Amino acid sequence: MDIFERIKSNPGPLGRYSDVAEGYYIFPRLEGPLGPRMKFNGKEVIVWSVNNYLGLANHPEVRQADAEAAADWGMAYPMGSRMMSGNTEYHAQLEDELAEFVSKPAALLVNFGYQAVFSAIDALVSRNDVIVYDSACHACIVDGVRLHIGNRFVFEHNDMSSLEKMLIRANEITKKTKGGILVISEGVFGMRGMQGDLKGICALKEKYDFRLLVDDAHGFGTLGATGAGAGEEQGVQDQIDIYFSTFAKSMAGIGAFFAADPEVIHYLKYNIRSQIFAKSLPMPFVMGSLKRLDLIRRSPELKNKLWDVVNKLQSGLRERGFNLGVTQSCVTPVILSGTVAEATYLVEDLRDNFGIFCSIVIYPVVPKGVLLLRLIPTAAHTDEDIEVTLDAFTEVAAKLKAGEYNHEKVSARTISARPALT
Repeated sequence: MDIFERIKSNPGPLGRYSDVAEGYYIFPRLEGPLGPRMKFNGKEVIVWSVNNYLGLANHPEVRQADAEAAADWGMAYPMGSRMMSGNTEYHAQLEDELAEFVSKPAALLVNFGYQAVFSAIDALVSRNDVIVYDSACHACIVDGVRLHIGNRFVFEHNDMSSLEKMLIRANEITKKTKGGILVISEGVFGMRGMQGDLKGICALKEKYDFRLLVDDAHGFGTLGATGAGAGEEQGVQDQIDIYFSTFAKSMAGIGAFFAADPEVIHYLKYNIRSQIFAKSLPMPFVMGSLKRLDLIRRSPELKNKLWDVVNKLQSGLRERGFNLGVTQSCVTPVILSGTVAEATYLVEDLRDNFGIFCSIVIYPVVPKGVLLLRLIPTAAHTDEDIEVTLDAFTEVAAKLKAGEYNHEKVSARTISARPALT
C-alpha cells in the first residue's frame, strides 16, 4: 500500500477525532496575555492548563529581559550549532548558574526537553547496558528507551520491590555483557502529581551498582527548600547521577539542561546528537532564562505564593469530596468516573458555561471509566479564581453523578450541539 494512502485511511488514535475535536478539545486556542485568565472561544476563562508555575511568564522583569535581548541580539544570534559557531559566554554562564543552583559540578544547556532526554538516553547506553525505568515515565523517556538496542526492563510505578527484581535481572545480564545499569525515574510524575520515590531508589544503591537519571521537569522551581527540586525535597540530590529539567514549567521559557559530574557533562556535550546537530539556543531565550533563574533564587515568595494557591485549591477540592489521588506536588488531578462521551460534555460545560479551562485525560491514558481533570495551579492565580473553580467543580460533579451528561439527556439549552467523541 502507498504510504500516503495508509495514513489517509488511518490518521491515528487522535487524528481520527479531528473532525469533531480540533480547535476545541484538541489544539484549542487560548488568546490574550499568558496568565490565570485568558480568552477561549471569545469568552474569558480561568486557565488551569498552563505550566507557568511561578507566574514568571508575564513578570515585568522577565518581559523586559526578553524584550531587551530580542532588541540587542535579534532572534537569529548565535547562528549555527553550538559546537560549530553558536557558542557564547552567556550560554556558558547559564550552565554555570544552573549547576550551582541544583548543587551539581557542571551542567549542559540544551534546546528542548523532549528531544534532549531521548537523545541523552541514546548517548549514555550501549548494547551491553541495561535500562530500568518506571512504568509511569513521560513519553520522552519511553521514546529514548525504545531507541536502546540492548535490554530494558520496566518496574511498577514507584514500587521498590519491583525495581529490585528488575535490578537483579539487569545485574545478571551485565555480569555477562560487562555493561552497566541506568535507572530512570522522574522527580514528579506530571499526570497524577506523585513524586518519584527517589529516596527509595537511592537506598538500593547500597546493594546494586547503577546510575540514576531523574527527569525533574515539574519539581524544578517548585520543590525543595531553595526550589532545586524533588531530590532536594527528599534529601538525595547528591545521589542523583544525572539531573534533568526543562525550562517549560517553572521557568515559563524555552530550553532545558542536564547537571552531573564534569566528565558526564563533557561526554554528553560531545555525543548528544539532538544538540550537536541543532542550532544553538537563540540569545533571547538564554538571557531570558538567566533572568528567570535569578528571580527564582532571590524571590522565594514566588514559590511560597504558588504553594499557598496549591494548598487552598487541593484542600478545597478534598473538603468537597473530590478524589485527588496521592499527589505530592503542585499537579492537581481530580479523578471522576464516567464515559468518554460524558467527559466531552462535562468539559464543554466547564468551559462554555462555567468559564473554567482545564485539561481532561481519558482512556487509554487512564483506565476505562476514569475521567481525570488535571489542574496546574500557578503563583498568579487568586483566591477568587480558586473559589469560582471549586463551585464549578462541585456543580459539574453533581451533574455527572445525576447522569446529565449522558448523550440522551444533554440539552441544547445547557450544552451546545457539539458532537461527543466516541
